[in-house]
Amino acid sequence: MGSSWRGGRESRGDARRHRGDDRRSHGWRRALLATLIMVAVVAPLSAAARPEIPAPSPATLPGLTASTLDRIYAANSANAAEAARMAAAHGDTHRAGADREMAAPDRHLLTFDGRGPGKATEVFGDLASADHVAVLVPGSDTSLDTYGRFRATAAALQRQLTRTAPHGTRTAVVAWLGYRTPDTISTTVLTTGRADEAAPHLRAFIRRLQGVVGSGTTVSLVCHSYGTVVCARAARHLDIDDLALVGSPGTGADSAAALHTPARIWAARGKDDWVGEVPHVRTDLFGATVGFGTDPVSPAFGAHVFAAGEGGHSDYFSPGSVSLTNLARIVLGDTAEVTRA
Repeated sequence: MGSSWRGGRESRGDARRHRGDDRRSHGWRRALLATLIMVAVVAPLSAAARPEIPAPSPATLPGLTASTLDRIYAANSANAAEAARMAAAHGDTHRAGADREMAAPDRHLLTFDGRGPGKATEVFGDLASADHVAVLVPGSDTSLDTYGRFRATAAALQRQLTRTAPHGTRTAVVAWLGYRTPDTISTTVLTTGRADEAAPHLRAFIRRLQGVVGSGTTVSLVCHSYGTVVCARAARHLDIDDLALVGSPGTGADSAAALHTPARIWAARGKDDWVGEVPHVRTDLFGATVGFGTDPVSPAFGAHVFAAGEGGHSDYFSPGSVSLTNLARIVLGDTAEVTRA
């Protein structure tokens, strides 16, 4: 009788716990639904606020090889200069200024497309002779209009690599804005749709890049925020050395093993990063899958979790930060020196 009573008490306790779990699950779903309703109203209004900016079609480029880099850089610089002229004639002085900066003779653009929000791929360092290459993939709200912020992260990583690489070791960083990023306030930021569109382009770019640098060069993907979703979708069977996920809302995969990549998979989150408050769930709403599932810094995901310090969502590449120091160590292959969270 005592045993039956204990079992009944445990069953009632289990039932209460299950009801609590159900309420929490329903709470997250209601929060996601509320977000969807909000952005369904806000996003169309914000999207309609700005007309398309005229720009030329991208330049016709030779195949990407070490010997064609200078021609590619020159062609994209000329295209960016023309985009600046067209934007200025259209009355968009902000975009004209951004395009004009892209066209500067000291910039090294592998790709440039000034149409719409715009796309660009920029090189920092000598790509053809690099021993280690990092490819940066940005998150939401990154476009030619906000490109300066993204460029600053790439420049900071390249400076850190140059400062800490062993004597004679050459490095390069590639800032890859090769997709139309979602707006932070939009339905697209809650699904893998933009990442699914971007992944084949990132995968193709990495393969062309490896044709330039050769098999002796290590290639690392360093992905931020929604960019981690893009990298996860592109990672399958991609021949890279390391994949670093910082400030990730989730990848759409349940585990690192589910990414099906031979790369070492790293993850980090700063203590003040608001992404830590995002529910790491996946649920179906209105026929779409919303959310990205398992938290990449959780033990359940199975990544190598490294220290990112006290920083927030935009601080992973701040000079002198723990996260930037560790990212440089990952790119250089100094994995034993990476500090763990």
